[in-house]
Amino acid sequence: MKTSDFYYDLPEELIAQTPVEPRDSSRLLVYDRNTGKIEHRHFRDITDYLTSNDVLVINNTKVIPARIFGTGDETGCKVEFLLHKRLSVNEWKALCKPAKKAKIGSTFHFGDRLSCVIEGIGDMGERTVRFMFDGVFEDALSEVGQMPLPPYIHEKLKDGSRYQTVYADREGSCAAPTAGLHFTPELLGKLSDKGVGIVDVLLHVGLGTFRPVQSENVEEQDLTKDS
Repeated sequence: MKTSDFYYDLPEELIAQTPVEPRDSSRLLVYDRNTGKIEHRHFRDITDYLTSNDVLVINNTKVIPARIFGTGDETGCKVEFLLHKRLSVNEWKALCKPAKKAKIGSTFHFGDRLSCVIEGIGDMGERTVRFMFDGVFEDALSEVGQMPLPPYIHEKLKDGSRYQTVYADREGSCAAPTAGLHFTPELLGKLSDKGVGIVDVLLHVGLGTFRPVQSENVEEQDLTKDS
């Protein structure tokens, strides 16, 4: 299986820049594997396809405002940080842009309550950063952080809750489990009333969602480097 097997043309003008309202009115393509028939429906119509013999597994991870912009203590340079894995109370792994500005020992400030120092550089260029902050880290981060929207979304998100699933509960992701963004409490209720089993799992979305596949053969990709 090669990466080229997944290539397709997606015109940029066809990529929605703002979320549809309500969530479950987004479009749904249904493909019947037995007949080859294709139907164009709405996501709320998923109730027509799930039965009491089915189990819906939902990822209750919650996205943090993981994108922050720091100013170098000595150089005054601007660097973007994307936090993707927490190591301890005040240590994180992060992607930095431009990475060459984030040298070991460099200190960056994010407003008045939050700063960090670069402590290490990983094999794939990610930085290990140690934060200094006043009060609670999550509170300081929420003051300066932005939702880490995908690079193909250029419109600013007006409502941060729209990049969360309605069942988001445990903070830790640097990106949303996007397939779940279309569910509403009402739709989940209808599925439950129909007898569909609904089970929670917790799987924080991390570096792997941002890193391109490096191997031409997909099966040779080292997934351990993306954790």
